[in-house]
Amino acid sequence: MTEGNFVDYIRMNVQSGNGGRGSMHLHREKYVAKGGPDGGDGGRGGHVIIRGNSNLWTLFHLKFKKHIRAEHGGHGGASRSTGADGKDEYIEVPLGTVVRDLETNEVIFEITEHGEEKVIAEGGMGGLGNWHFKTSTNQTPRYAQPGIPLQERDILLELKLLADVGLVGFPNSGKSTLLSVITSAKPKIADYEFTTLKPNLGIVEYHDFQSFVMADIPGIIEGAAEGRGLGHYFLRHIERNSVLLFVIPADAEDIFQQYEILLDELRRYNPEMLDKDRLIAISKSDMLDAELEAELKIELDKTLPVDYLFISSVAQKGIADLKDTLWKMLHV
Repeated sequence: MTEGNFVDYIRMNVQSGNGGRGSMHLHREKYVAKGGPDGGDGGRGGHVIIRGNSNLWTLFHLKFKKHIRAEHGGHGGASRSTGADGKDEYIEVPLGTVVRDLETNEVIFEITEHGEEKVIAEGGMGGLGNWHFKTSTNQTPRYAQPGIPLQERDILLELKLLADVGLVGFPNSGKSTLLSVITSAKPKIADYEFTTLKPNLGIVEYHDFQSFVMADIPGIIEGAAEGRGLGHYFLRHIERNSVLLFVIPADAEDIFQQYEILLDELRRYNPEMLDKDRLIAISKSDMLDAELEAELKIELDKTLPVDYLFISSVAQKGIADLKDTLWKMLHV
């Protein structure tokens, strides 16, 4: 799924380099008629390497790079000179990138740390030159090894955002507004469903120059786990969040029912999602007067199985308490 510069899904063909062939050269110089074999080894073919880069948060820079080719190894030469190794090709990816085999859909590996490097296609080894094969009975071998052929594979790069807190909620529940208030992120905000068409990341500044990362995931609707709406494109981005913050508006017909629907979508997508810490933020609570809020609190205390807070992004109500609660949940 892509929108603008956000790309989280790339198919790619990668190809390493062939190993260089060994040389069959026989040494010849003035006054040395039969100097014997001195063919050098071939150079290694270039690897294709995937490397983590914390400065990236999307795969957009790879959108038009569908084929990656590493350099072939150089051939061996005279005087036992080894061929040059082929140049490695690096594919820079954001942290949280999963690399899959396109044919089998199996996960090959994941990149989660800055500077982490994994070889996705190994370059072929160079062949041995003929001087390796000299024996007492074969003083002038006229053969050498060819280089090992390249590796080629089709892969899928799939980004799962690395964030501490993931916002979960129905479209137009106030997630983007909350992110814009609690962080310096500037998501698109409007009064209609599916305003957010891409995940947004923001840094929440806390006391003593500490911070944590919050991600606004596009709204989930009932049936998202089966592919309805936009939520199913982005459910995987919630998998890596340490804490799930459910955002449910105060004017919802049934807050408990909305929470159960959201929870069921996560359960059907991946049951392990239920092992994460959860908190509910009752958004848009500036619409409630003190009496209505007190009545709603009595009802929610009976029905909601997890902690909740009343917040209003517009009125800045409960935002400080929300930060404190999230920080404690992340650092228990």
